[in-house]
Amino acid sequence: MLTTLNAKYIHSSLALRYLRSYAKQVYENVELVEYTINDVMLNIVSDIYKRKPDLVAFSCYIWNIRETLDVVRTLKKLRPDLPIILGGPEVSYDTDEWMKKHPYIDVISIGEGEVTFLELCQAYEKALKTGEQPDLAGVAGIAYRSGDFVRFSKPREQIEDLGSIPSPYEDNLHELDNRVVYFEASRGCPFKCQYCLSSIEDGVRYFPLERVKQDLKRLIDHGVKTIKFVDRTFNINKKYALEIFQFLIDNHNGTIFQFEITADILRSDVVEFLLENAPPGIFRFEIGVQSTNDETNRLVQRIQRFDRLSANVTRIKESGIIAQHLDLIAGLPEEDYASFRQTFNDVFALRPEELQLGFLKMLRGTGVRARAANHGYVYMEDAPYEILGNNVLSFDDMQRIKRVEDILEKYWNAHRMDTTLEWIFAQESYGTPFDFFQAFGDFWEKQGWSRLGHQLEDLFTRLRLYLENVKSPDAVHVESLMKFDYLRNQKHRPRKVWWEDITEKREMQEIYAEVFEQRERLRDDFAAHAANEKDYFKHTMVARVSFDIERWLTAGEVIPGEYHLVVYYPYQQNRENTFAVVKRRTV
Repeated sequence: MLTTLNAKYIHSSLALRYLRSYAKQVYENVELVEYTINDVMLNIVSDIYKRKPDLVAFSCYIWNIRETLDVVRTLKKLRPDLPIILGGPEVSYDTDEWMKKHPYIDVISIGEGEVTFLELCQAYEKALKTGEQPDLAGVAGIAYRSGDFVRFSKPREQIEDLGSIPSPYEDNLHELDNRVVYFEASRGCPFKCQYCLSSIEDGVRYFPLERVKQDLKRLIDHGVKTIKFVDRTFNINKKYALEIFQFLIDNHNGTIFQFEITADILRSDVVEFLLENAPPGIFRFEIGVQSTNDETNRLVQRIQRFDRLSANVTRIKESGIIAQHLDLIAGLPEEDYASFRQTFNDVFALRPEELQLGFLKMLRGTGVRARAANHGYVYMEDAPYEILGNNVLSFDDMQRIKRVEDILEKYWNAHRMDTTLEWIFAQESYGTPFDFFQAFGDFWEKQGWSRLGHQLEDLFTRLRLYLENVKSPDAVHVESLMKFDYLRNQKHRPRKVWWEDITEKREMQEIYAEVFEQRERLRDDFAAHAANEKDYFKHTMVARVSFDIERWLTAGEVIPGEYHLVVYYPYQQNRENTFAVVKRRTV
């Protein structure tokens, strides 16, 4: 039995599917079962127990190791005779420590596991038939128990011909329904970033291109909604990447594909090819920036040209063809609070669709962990090994940055009020984007909201309270833009709103009269809906605003006055709402 505890139900384990496909060359009865870290531990144990496996192997990562060990410990009490194998990146380093601290683990598979798992199955099968102890010394790439001792077999060589691994996606595709599918076209990374486990592996190996295309076509035809490529640097081999891009453009059928891209080495002709040929929305790029501090990048052996990265990200952003997710890491060597503030503002200026602010994790086996003392790192002893501070970044600084991350996620990455935020970022009174997120995050914490849940409406009222607290000179305009964002982001006419100055029925009738009189000056997509007042009453929302928002959006002019925002929600499904801004006449 192969199993793991995924972080979420929608995730799927690529590693287990490789192990199963390789082992099924010999064994048909390899069972694969996926749980989540949110499942009740005893329920997982009970389910494994009733399946009566001959051996069970767990795939281990920083997000599931704690829960996995709880399951394994309890399972071993019920089935002392059951061989329990652990594998995966979390247990492939400091293996001796894992074995000594957790006596209920029988074997740890170190590194690439396809061949190792099959050979373990064969060793245990032979032992079952003969009634003897399994001969594990001949299985390369493992740590195992021999009486009271932990022993290591000889290291396992990497699989040179990745095409020799049977496809993990030839059958059992029903398991992937309503799940994110992870896909691999290559293994390894050419770079040596010292915070990443990929830096330990030498070279890049590729799966045969035709095999990759066949697997992708199979998944697309099955109706998989999202495929995430886990290749560490998908665009390192230009010709190989272009072949796959072209194949996906020709065959996508609505599937969305996400790639990890190194943007500063992304060739201009590749960008041009994508922007000319890719249908909008089918590709997403995840781009690791991490830091724009040159000294920090040198210390972690990260080679990066931020000017080239910025040019490519900007060009792609302006096209609207490909969504981009950019990553930052707080806590890298010698990046203090002021330096990270600069890094954040440098990258946020590119306005990525999503900006993920993560915190350095001292992963087992990485260079930053080996040299942690050089930079005074203090970090969690157990997974996820997140840092608590270092010689230039205190724990207080880390907590402050976490408050930035919280507001960034709630307001920018969720895209609930983009228009409002762009106004705020354009005003000098709020400081830089980092300063705004920091100040608002500090206020959020002071109010105790971090310990409370929130509804969508709360995000708007809490921003309004913050603006009142800092005595923002343009608070009335910001509130008008919040109304605009709130109404424009609704798919259907909302039943309630978060503001108090509700437009009464008589006033709405007057507004509708103004709409009909001013139809010739309204945008075509709005004027086309001007059927009658009864229709408007059923399908519009009206809100008072302090300036002509439409004029500001189109011409950049701020014209204050008594205006009303009218948002029309069409009858038809999948039709976007439309709006008009109407100036009240003096009555």
